[in-house]
Amino acid sequence: MTQHVYLVVLLLSLGLTHPLVTGIFMDKLASKKLCADDDCVYTISLARAEEDYNASDCRFINIKKGQLIYVYSKLVKEKDSGEFWAGSVYGEQYEDHMGTVGYFPSSLVSEQHVYQEANKTVPTT
Repeated sequence: MTQHVYLVVLLLSLGLTHPLVTGIFMDKLASKKLCADDDCVYTISLARAEEDYNASDCRFINIKKGQLIYVYSKLVKEKDSGEFWAGSVYGEQYEDHMGTVGYFPSSLVSEQHVYQEANKTVPTT
C-alpha cells in the first residue's frame, strides 16, 4: 500500500512540474485601443445594450437588452474584424457581474452619456 502512495505522490509531483495541459492561444482582437487615459481605467461613457449578447470566450462579457455598461476603451477596428468595446456591467440586478470587465460588440449598444473623450491611443497587450 505504501508503494502505491509513493507512486501517486511521484506522479502528481511530475504532473505539477511538467503540466500536460497548456494554454490556448487566442488571436488579438486589435493592435490599438482608444482610452481616456494611458491605463484605460477611467470611464469613457455609459452605454445601454440594445440586444442580448452571449460571450463567445473568456475575453467577452454577457450583456442583456436594456443593461447599462460602463465603457473603458474602444478597440481600433482593423481589417476583417468587428468593432468591440471593453466595459463592465452596471446596476443592482447585475450585482454578481459588476466589476467584470470584458469586450462586447459596439454595434449592440447605444451610448447614453459620454463622460470624456477617448483621445489616447494605447497598444493592446
